[in-house]
Amino acid sequence: MRLHTTTWGEGDRVALLIHGIMSDHRTWRRVGPALADRGYRVLAVDLRGHGLTGPAGSYAAEDFADDVVATLPAGAELAVGHSLGGLALSLAVERLAPRRAVYSDPVWHLPDGEDGYHGELLARAKTMDGEQIAALNPRWDDVDVATELETLKVWDEASAYGVESIVGKDLLPAGPVVPSLVTLADPSRLVPPERARLLAERGFEVRTVTGAGHTIHRDDHDAFMAALEGWV
Repeated sequence: MRLHTTTWGEGDRVALLIHGIMSDHRTWRRVGPALADRGYRVLAVDLRGHGLTGPAGSYAAEDFADDVVATLPAGAELAVGHSLGGLALSLAVERLAPRRAVYSDPVWHLPDGEDGYHGELLARAKTMDGEQIAALNPRWDDVDVATELETLKVWDEASAYGVESIVGKDLLPAGPVVPSLVTLADPSRLVPPERARLLAERGFEVRTVTGAGHTIHRDDHDAFMAALEGWV
């Protein structure tokens, strides 16, 4: 499936941005221009079921990865994936072959059981209002809250159920295909300390962004960009 793509900048170097579930290219509203200011031509996709791409019949993890490969150019200088986008990037990275990859609080494991992932609960986020979004994301500014409201309107909540296909699976990469940085929330529910240590042992650089929640780049944009120093 070909994905809708938004571009910032006209630099010679290419950076790819892949958002997480419920979101779209607008989550990168500050990161895209910041990378463009550093000389990148930045391409941000809307994954299937999100943004201007529209719904699809299947939402398996491999579908998201295949779409990214079908849409984005291989050999970019940098590729960044957040949450579900981090999983999609890891499944596509060998084919995309960026020079560097950044995985931001990636979904490489979703626990099952009573305290695990439930697609039905996530799908209910479709109906959240601004107050609920702000309560869940106390560090977001008003623009991000308003943007999230607009994003949810065009999100296909069926994608929340599709992600259930990875519940209970361990998709932690065996090692980096290209030089790779993992940025983590503080604390990260998706990559707890023991898994972070394992990633470091496997050759990933791991950096925790102090005080940031799961959507690091919206919780603390400046700290997120600082965590990318040496990689962008």
